[in-house]
Amino acid sequence: MANTIPYKSFCWCLGTTSFRTKDFNKTIEEQLALLNEFWTLPENENANWSSDNNTQARYYDFMKAKGFVVGNANNKPKDAREKTSGLVDIGIIDENRRLTEAGLRLLEISQSGDFDTDNFFQIPKDSFLYLRQLLKTYNNIDGEIVRPFIVLLYVLSKVDCLSLDEFTYLLPLCTSNEYTEQIIEGIRANRNQAITIDSIIIERLLEMENYQSALNLLLENDVTESLICEVGLNRKSRNYDKTYLRLYNELYSVFVNNDNSRIPLIYSATKDIKIGKWWRKYLFNTSSERAIERDPVACMKHTVFSDVSNEPEFKTVFFKIMHLFKAKATLSDYLDLNRRYIRTTDIVLFEDGNIKLDIIPKHFFNSVADELYNYAFTACDILFNDSALSEIANCLVINEATVITGVNTELGTNVTTIDEARNVLEDNRYRRLQHLIDTRFTNETIITLLGYFEDRNDTEIKSIVTENADVPTIFEYVLGILWYKISERQGKILDYMKLSLDADLLPKTHAAGGEADIVYEYPETEYYPAHTLLLEATLADNTNQRRMEMEPVSRHLGRHLLRTGNLNSYCVFATTYLDINVIADFRGRKHMPFYDTQDYTKSVDGMKIIPIQTAEIKRMINDGKKYYQLYQIFKAAYDSELPPHNWYEESIIQKI
Repeated sequence: MANTIPYKSFCWCLGTTSFRTKDFNKTIEEQLALLNEFWTLPENENANWSSDNNTQARYYDFMKAKGFVVGNANNKPKDAREKTSGLVDIGIIDENRRLTEAGLRLLEISQSGDFDTDNFFQIPKDSFLYLRQLLKTYNNIDGEIVRPFIVLLYVLSKVDCLSLDEFTYLLPLCTSNEYTEQIIEGIRANRNQAITIDSIIIERLLEMENYQSALNLLLENDVTESLICEVGLNRKSRNYDKTYLRLYNELYSVFVNNDNSRIPLIYSATKDIKIGKWWRKYLFNTSSERAIERDPVACMKHTVFSDVSNEPEFKTVFFKIMHLFKAKATLSDYLDLNRRYIRTTDIVLFEDGNIKLDIIPKHFFNSVADELYNYAFTACDILFNDSALSEIANCLVINEATVITGVNTELGTNVTTIDEARNVLEDNRYRRLQHLIDTRFTNETIITLLGYFEDRNDTEIKSIVTENADVPTIFEYVLGILWYKISERQGKILDYMKLSLDADLLPKTHAAGGEADIVYEYPETEYYPAHTLLLEATLADNTNQRRMEMEPVSRHLGRHLLRTGNLNSYCVFATTYLDINVIADFRGRKHMPFYDTQDYTKSVDGMKIIPIQTAEIKRMINDGKKYYQLYQIFKAAYDSELPPHNWYEESIIQKI
């Protein structure tokens, strides 16, 4: 059968599935730096990217030489295009992979390491740039334009927040004004239990002409392999849908011909289908084939197939469910990308299964949502520019009074200035942090994570914490959270952690790197004098630990002591494995001066550095040790004169 019904996209997506990368911010920044360097090489200065496989292949080799990609791509030009196409979509590089004005600004921020929050939204500079870029970013969906981020802001202004399912399966269906209003009504109806998300998706698909034509074609013809392939509307190749014929026939045998003996064959048929798991979960109450063979009828769920009585009804139900699962599989695939790009703005919270705007962005964008929505289905001709908000849309002018009123209404406060509002919001951040710790970073979870750090089970670490930070950064973050708990949640840990955090208060890694110390401030108490604790963390071991950590740790502490003059301050060095010579070096620092390299008359006579392994940290957690107790243990350990090979066992392990 000739292909007569075209595939048409039914949803938008930010970026491309080929640029699905971990450490998202860091990877983008590294990619910009690589492209910038690549185009300055003499052999590339006058080269052209578009339709030039040689240039694209050279860029792949350049990425590989720099360690950005590993392995050997079968198609280097294609791989190079895929690694960069998502950055074109958000306007930080152009079609020729040259950095745009916006891209150059982002690279400048990254390389300077200046991520200050010097804007109205109090988000890092790079996040503010991503926010402006996403406000301009648009998709062309079969000739129709949509700006996904503006659509998100508009929908949130109408329904306040989205569940993860609403964000995944319904929001991307908003590709026009008409569809957006339908989806908003659908969300409200679903929340009132008047309609299901699956019904909303099916209704949305069947409003499209190609789906209507495909259903009619199925109803009007005998089912063959070619017909199934045609009505499957597969985007890449209709031949991929051949496997649906067997499933169709087995389902028909059971639900139209009432032959329950073929129920096990339905389960078997789903295994031939790429997204067969959707069918199995829908049709069966077990994943055990043996149980299905033993009692097929008992293992079948009651579904829409259960109520069909003739062939036309069966065809209609099969068509709807086939395309429902295809759509949900696609939307599930896009979830990760949409979430990664949207999170770069640091104004959208993804917490407790809900998606909503942070407080100041919420009240600002709610106040302009209807006006901003006028731009939602228009292209943007300044995508590549480093644009001010007001250049993106006339309505994007800051009105502090509107935001202050919104903050007072939401939080029940009575602030009169934006600075007062920010103080209130800082208190709210700490309330959110307490909730995050209580729900995601319990003692049990932290102990589990420390075990994963010891084993370098990076996959599990990222799945528990975040995929937008590398594992060493996550180690520092987890150590910071742990020390906050040990310190009985006293002090401004969000200030003490010298890490970039996203809107959900989770870590993110930047290409520029920088110091990753946790600088904890302790006021005087009956247990200890006022002092600062520098927490240094590393996952390096053996020779790498000696080379990478001995000098930086002592330098950080020495400079701090020289700068503050508080000789009560000290450092805890945390790692998964302690090298004996690292212990010896840090113990030796007790008797060694540290000089100001700019003024040799200034020095400190010895430094207190306490090394500790995660094995002992886990014992501290299990025993419920508090900081005032650890301070005494560390003080006694520092005062000890035991040689290094005995010191750690007797002064740290046995005491903890």
